[in-house]
Amino acid sequence: MTAVAKILQSKPDATVHTISPAASVLDALQLMADKGIGALIVTEGASIVGIFTERDYARKIALMGRTSAVTQVKDVMTSAVMFVRPDQTSEQCMQLMSNNRLRHLPVVDGGKLVGMISIGDLVKDIISEQKFIIEQLENYITGSH
Repeated sequence: MTAVAKILQSKPDATVHTISPAASVLDALQLMADKGIGALIVTEGASIVGIFTERDYARKIALMGRTSAVTQVKDVMTSAVMFVRPDQTSEQCMQLMSNNRLRHLPVVDGGKLVGMISIGDLVKDIISEQKFIIEQLENYITGSH
C-alpha cells in the first residue's frame, strides 16, 4: 500500500488549484477547463472553506435554474470537506472515496493544504502496484532475476 505522500510526489503537476468563495461559478469552470481538472479547493486566506467539483456544477446550477455567470462558488460548493493526511494509505483513501462517493480528496498536513488526490491518481497507483507484483511473480516462477 502506497502512502498518499508518495502518490503526490509521482504526480507530474502537484499544484493544488484554489478559488475564492466569492468567485463566480463561470470563473471556477474556466479555471477547471484551463487546468484540465475536476475540482477546486475553495479557500479564504489559508483556510479551506469548501470544495467545488464538476458534480456540484451539474447538480446545483442548471438543475436549480441558476446561471454560472452570476452564481458565486460559495452558493454551490460542498462545505463539508473530507481530507486525508500524507501518511494515509491508498487503500484508506479508496475506502473513504467509495463510502462517501467522492472523486477528490484534499491532502492536509498540520492544518496546511499540501496536495489533492483524485480517484484517477489512486487507480493509477493501484495498477502500478499490481503490475509490479505480477512482474515479481513472473520472475519467481520463471526463475529469472
